[in-house]
Amino acid sequence: MDVALQPPDALVRPWRTAALVTGTIALVELLVLLAIGGVALAGVVSHRVQRAAERRAHEAVQPKRHLTHHPTVVRSARLPRSETRVLVLNGNGRQGAAATEASRVRAHGYRIGGVANAPRSDFGRSIVMYRPRFAGEGHRLGRDLRISLVTPLDGVRARQLHGAELVLILGR
Repeated sequence: MDVALQPPDALVRPWRTAALVTGTIALVELLVLLAIGGVALAGVVSHRVQRAAERRAHEAVQPKRHLTHHPTVVRSARLPRSETRVLVLNGNGRQGAAATEASRVRAHGYRIGGVANAPRSDFGRSIVMYRPRFAGEGHRLGRDLRISLVTPLDGVRARQLHGAELVLILGR
């Protein structure tokens, strides 16, 4: 008696094989439909983008509005030079430049709050920076040293100033 040995599940539940085959076919059909839909959608979107770009290219150029510059009102210095502390930072990389400039600042009557190297040594120009409410003192120091770039503190925290109201960063 020759009987083929088959797993008992294959004889009892033939629907499992049919369900797996049907599911695989459905998955392949879904992937094909998604690919076709993606290609069709890409064509529509690219056509719209191309039309919008052409429309923009042919539009008249609108001139940009220029902002009017209103010079800031600088109040006069409240502290005398003898009570104004200046932190001198070397931003040009030349050894001893900050100490030399500190002597020059001291000769103008300012107190030196400290002399150190700036975090970078590639400053192209010298800069005077001032703490809030000390704009007058900052502009006065800029005039005294003939430095035209005078700005509020930027990139320096108040605790790094060691009590100074102004910062002078030496450039090239």
